Amino acid sequence: MYLVMGITGKVGSAAARHLLKQGKQVRALVRNREKAAKWAGQGVELVDGDWNDAAAIAAALKGVEGAFVMLPGVWAPSPDFREARGVIANYVEALTRVVPPRVVALSSMGAYRTSGMGIITALSLLEQGFRSLPSPLAFVRAGGFFENFLYGLQAAQGGTLPVFYNPTNRKSTMIASDDIGREVATLLTGPAWSGRRVIELGSMVSADEVAAQLGEVLKLDVKAFAVPRAGWAEAFEQFGIPRGHTGPAEEMFDSINAGWSDLGIAGTEHVAGTTSARDVFAAAQKAAKA
Repeated sequence: MYLVMGITGKVGSAAARHLLKQGKQVRALVRNREKAAKWAGQGVELVDGDWNDAAAIAAALKGVEGAFVMLPGVWAPSPDFREARGVIANYVEALTRVVPPRVVALSSMGAYRTSGMGIITALSLLEQGFRSLPSPLAFVRAGGFFENFLYGLQAAQGGTLPVFYNPTNRKSTMIASDDIGREVATLLTGPAWSGRRVIELGSMVSADEVAAQLGEVLKLDVKAFAVPRAGWAEAFEQFGIPRGHTGPAEEMFDSINAGWSDLGIAGTEHVAGTTSARDVFAAAQKAAKA
C-alpha cells in the first residue's frame, strides 16, 4: 500500500496512475470524496482528511510501504509563507509519529536556495523541515511544468505565446507532470535506499521550443513573446493572482531567468523527462474535443 497526497491534482494523479499500472495498492487522503470518486472506482482507498490535519495524515500513513507528499500550490503566499509552514509542521508531526519505509517529496529546481526564489521558497522550507525525518527520503526537484503553458491553446491562436521567460531562447529546466508521477512511482517501488536523495527531474528547454511545439499542435506558426518586466504584475493579475500579491510569482521567474533553477547542482541525481511539451498540448487538445 502506498499513500499519495494530492491525488486530485496533476502530479498526485500521475503518481497514482503509475502505481496502479504497476498493480500496487494506493491510498489517498482526500478532503472531498466526491471530487476523488473516480479514484475509488479504480480501487484507491480513500481516507478522509487533508494536509492541515496531522492526525489524519498519521492515520493514512499506517501500514504503508511508502508515501508521496507534496505542498498545495499557493501562487499568492503570505510574506512569512505561513501556509507552507503549517502544512510542513503537520507532515513532520505525522511522519515522526508513523515512520514509513520511504518518503518521496515533491520539491522544485532552485529549492536548494533559501532566498530570492519567490514561490519556490515554500519548497526550500519543505526540504529544510524534512531533513530530520527518520525515514529514507527522496526530494524530487522538478522543473517548470509544461502544463503551465496550456493557456497557449487559446492564447496563441493569433500566433504569439506570451511568456515570462526572457530571453525566450534561453533554456531552463522543464518537465511534464506525467513524468514526475512516473519517477515518484519508481522511487516508491524500486530498490530501497538509506538517508537522503535529491533528484533533479527535467530537461533543458526554451520558451521558443515550447512555442514551436505548440504551433505544431495548433497547425500555426507560433512564436514566444517575452512579456516586458514592467507588465508582469498586470499579467499575473490576469492569471488570477490578486493585485498586490504578485511579488512571489515575479521573483520566481526572475530567479529562473537568472539561471538559478538550472540543472547540475552538486550532490544531486538527474532524470530527464520523456514527455515533450508537444505531447502535453496534444493530449489536452484531444481531451478538450472528447
